[in-house]
Parts: sequence; C-alpha cells; structure tokens
Amino acid sequence: MAATLPPSSTGSTKLDAAVQVAKANEPQKLSGFGLYSRFAFAGAVCCAVTHGGLTPVDVVKTRIQLDPVTYNNGMIGGFRKVIANEGAGALLTGVGPTFAGYFLQGAFKFGGYEFFKQQFINQLGYETAANNRTAVYLASSAAAEFFADIALCPLEATRIRLVSEPTFASGLVSGFSKIAKTEGFGAFYSGFGPILFKQVPYTMAKFVVYEKVAEAVYRSVDKNTASDGTKTIINLGSGLIAGFAAAIVSQPADTMLSKINKTKGLPGESTTSRLVKIAKELGLRGSYAGIGARLFMVGTLTAGQFAIYGDIKRVLGATGGVEIAK
Repeated sequence: MAATLPPSSTGSTKLDAAVQVAKANEPQKLSGFGLYSRFAFAGAVCCAVTHGGLTPVDVVKTRIQLDPVTYNNGMIGGFRKVIANEGAGALLTGVGPTFAGYFLQGAFKFGGYEFFKQQFINQLGYETAANNRTAVYLASSAAAEFFADIALCPLEATRIRLVSEPTFASGLVSGFSKIAKTEGFGAFYSGFGPILFKQVPYTMAKFVVYEKVAEAVYRSVDKNTASDGTKTIINLGSGLIAGFAAAIVSQPADTMLSKINKTKGLPGESTTSRLVKIAKELGLRGSYAGIGARLFMVGTLTAGQFAIYGDIKRVLGATGGVEIAK
C-alpha cells in the first residue's frame, strides 16, 4: 500500500522543495524582547532627533514663558532678541540634555506604548480591545509616559536651568553635576509633578489623535498596498494634527514646569505649595504664554516623530505589533 503524502505536500517533489525554500526566505515576524527593543530604539531616535533639532524653538518658547515682559514680540521677535542679546549660539543652549533626555524618554514612551497596548490586548482579548480601542490607546500611553518621565525629569530640569540661566553652567555634564552638588538629587525631581501633569495628557492626546486620524485615512487608503512613501506622508499628516492637540492640552503644565525649574524653592517650601503659587501668579492667560511657538514646535516634532518612527520600524522589521484599528 502506497504511503499517503503529508497534508502540506503538493504531490510534486520539486514544487514541495520550492515551497520550503520560499517559506525559509519569508521574513520572520519578531516578538518579545527582539520586537520591543526595536520599538524602543525607533522611539528613542525619533524623539532625540526631533527635540534636538528644535532646540532653538524650545529656547525661545522657554524665554517667553519665563520672561514675557522682555520677550513680548512672539516667536520671530523672540529669535531676534536672543540673537541680538546673546548671539546665535544661545539658540542651542541645552541641546545636550535635550538630546539625551528625549532619547531615553522616546525609548520608554514608544516602546512602552506598544508593550502596554499588547498587554491590554492579551488581558481583554482582541475583539474587546478593538471595540474599546480608544480606552486602550489612552491607558497604554499614560502608563508608558509615567515611566518615560522618570527617565526624562533630571535631564529636563538641567535643560531648563541652562536656558533660564545662561551662565549657570557650560553644558549637560557641568549643569547636572552642579545641581546635584548644590541642591541635592531631589532637585532633579522638583518638577516631577508638573512634568507628569504636562506629559501624561500630552502623550495621551498625541497617541489617541494620531491613531484616530490615521485610522480615518486608512478607510480610504488600502494599507496593505500603500507605498512606503504614502505611509510616511500619512504618518506626517496624522502626527501634525496630533501634535496640535497635544500642545493645547499640555500648555499650562509646560509653563508651570518652566517656572518651577527656573529657581530652587524657598527653605521648607513644598513642591505643591510652589505649584499653587505659580498657578495663581500665571492665571489662565499667563499659562498659555508661548503657545504660538509651542504649537509650531510640537506640531512639527510630532509629525516628524511618527514619520521617523514608522520608517525605522519598517527598516528594522518591527512588524509584529498588534493593530486594533478597524
């Protein structure tokens, strides 16, 4: 009696061999550490490059927030005043801590977002997660940002001190060391409350708006057949809209963060009491000082982040993430 062929056999030895070769050459989908480390690396690069590249805008925005009386002519006027008073090099003040801080933050933010999204999908089941995807996006981004801010806070405190006091130190290492030596390690986290208040809503708005805009676009564009260039353009456009939304939501906390890191508190003064005092001094109008510069900055960098993130993921083969958009 002749042996029956295995179900996967085509009946032709040559054809079976060709099928096996084709399967061997198929790109393997990544999972576990291999996948999430690529997400983290892509996130680190996209955040470091975009935030680092926009350091001049951030310098002007911070000056407007900290000294609105002097810097009262908008973003372009602010650029001119900084250059006239301190030279063009002043526009790169804090570029070291900006690049380093957002490299770390980007790794935790984007890598963490993908990780926590997968955990929620595992817990809820794919169908339930897809039906409640807005809640999944919000919860995943909030959890990721919390851990990202732990990494970012000391470097952001150093950056703001360098920008607000140009003579404080010569750069990242000297500024970081001086704060640690003169004010203690706790000084790096004096702005942790404001940074959470700023970054968590910012990141929640950023990811959920990006996901929703991209989802709406892909209802008209077939994602499976779209070219890489088309996907990059979609990421840019979705990121730009997400950036505008995130900037508006987080602007008051961003202003408070700049204020609280400008100088150390009075002896015995708690962070909470400092925040209350700053909020009263600013008022609603004052809390939105520098919003024009920040809309430009955040819209541009968020668009760039999602475009770079998507491109690096494709190059690295990080395609194992679960999509729950309908």
